[in-house]
Amino acid sequence: MTTATLGHLIHKYGFDVLDHLDRDLEIPVHAGLQAQGDLFIIPADPDRTGVESAAVPLDGIPVIEAVGGGHEHRLFAGRQGTAFFTPAGAGRQDIGLLECTEAAYIAHPEHAYAGIAPGTYTLRRQREEDDDEERFVAD
Repeated sequence: MTTATLGHLIHKYGFDVLDHLDRDLEIPVHAGLQAQGDLFIIPADPDRTGVESAAVPLDGIPVIEAVGGGHEHRLFAGRQGTAFFTPAGAGRQDIGLLECTEAAYIAHPEHAYAGIAPGTYTLRRQREEDDDEERFVAD
């Protein structure tokens, strides 16, 4: 598998990141647990019998929307028809399930791109708790 540079991925998907991030940086593709700010990518059980998922379009999909001045996390398929996403529903810590047959990428303006190896993954939001409330972290 060829490692893409940040500049190549920005050009391919049209999703830019902050200017100080090095465009020549190679973006590795990982199969294990990884985090991108407040988003966790967790290897999951591939048995998805009876669950309907949607193909990730070429322009990607936001898996965490930009809220209150924050930035979105956008999921991109390596190629059309190689990544499928099943949302978990609003207000849940688990965002949904990603299944990909080729490398997929999550992009965020502050954190650049994260490469995801073929496989099945749970996408999950970070949350924090204090004595009075529990809330999702937003970056």
